[in-house]
Amino acid sequence: MPGDIVAQMLGQTGTDRAAEQALRGFFGLDRPLWRQFLQWVGATLSGDLGRSWYQGRAVWAMVWEAFLVTAEVAGATLLLATLVGVPLGVVAGIVHGSRLDALIQGFNLVGLSAPVFWLGLMLLVGASQALDWSPPFAWSGPGEDLGENLSILVLPVLSLAVLQAAAYSQFVRGLMVEELGRDYIRAARAKGMTPFDIHFRHALANVMVPLVTFMGLVLIQILGGVVVIESLFSLPGLGRLILSGIQGRDYPVVQGALFFVVIIATVVNLVVDLLYGLLDPRLKS
Repeated sequence: MPGDIVAQMLGQTGTDRAAEQALRGFFGLDRPLWRQFLQWVGATLSGDLGRSWYQGRAVWAMVWEAFLVTAEVAGATLLLATLVGVPLGVVAGIVHGSRLDALIQGFNLVGLSAPVFWLGLMLLVGASQALDWSPPFAWSGPGEDLGENLSILVLPVLSLAVLQAAAYSQFVRGLMVEELGRDYIRAARAKGMTPFDIHFRHALANVMVPLVTFMGLVLIQILGGVVVIESLFSLPGLGRLILSGIQGRDYPVVQGALFFVVIIATVVNLVVDLLYGLLDPRLKS
């Protein structure tokens, strides 16, 4: 994006060369980019993400406060999407080719096609028009007022969960259809095993390993989706913090928040790898 914090600060008062140079020196923008980057890396390795140029607060404190909000939104979204999407995918895989499968496929198509910001707007408008209700726009944590906290989260979580539930359903359906067509399933049917044992104890058990991998990807996608949703519903999370930092050219905040998001993504991938060994002991060797 063009411009920086100095251009924004001096934009209303005209161009003052001396003031511009003084501000660039104050923010360290007069140094080459490679020196700015190395200085940021060195400070970050020592645990210092700097201070916000606008608020003067420590970036770590701002990022942590925002992360607690984002973690609640992402966790609730992942839980709801998993509880809805996985059963739909399993059912669609079991009855693939039927009318019920076509109905679930229709939900998947709509869920995967609808943009998150559009769905959020439609839910917001629909709730206000049909129910004469809209969620509070002043954030309240679960420790302050649990009821109000849940009322704040319901529409943002639904907006994010529809897309991820559809993705879950489509992914699990494909895995189940493939698994139910394997030779060991046909052998199990020939032996007279019950449909429950075939579908859930055998087919679904073999689907769990790739499903865990997909769950990690879904969580990372949710973290990307909260940028729009948090801005739409005025949630003080990481997404809104990054967006406001970009708009204000508050580089320490943007760098610190993105660095934290990268750490989260890395930890998620690590946890997924560790779960492989628990779900499939053969992978330990």
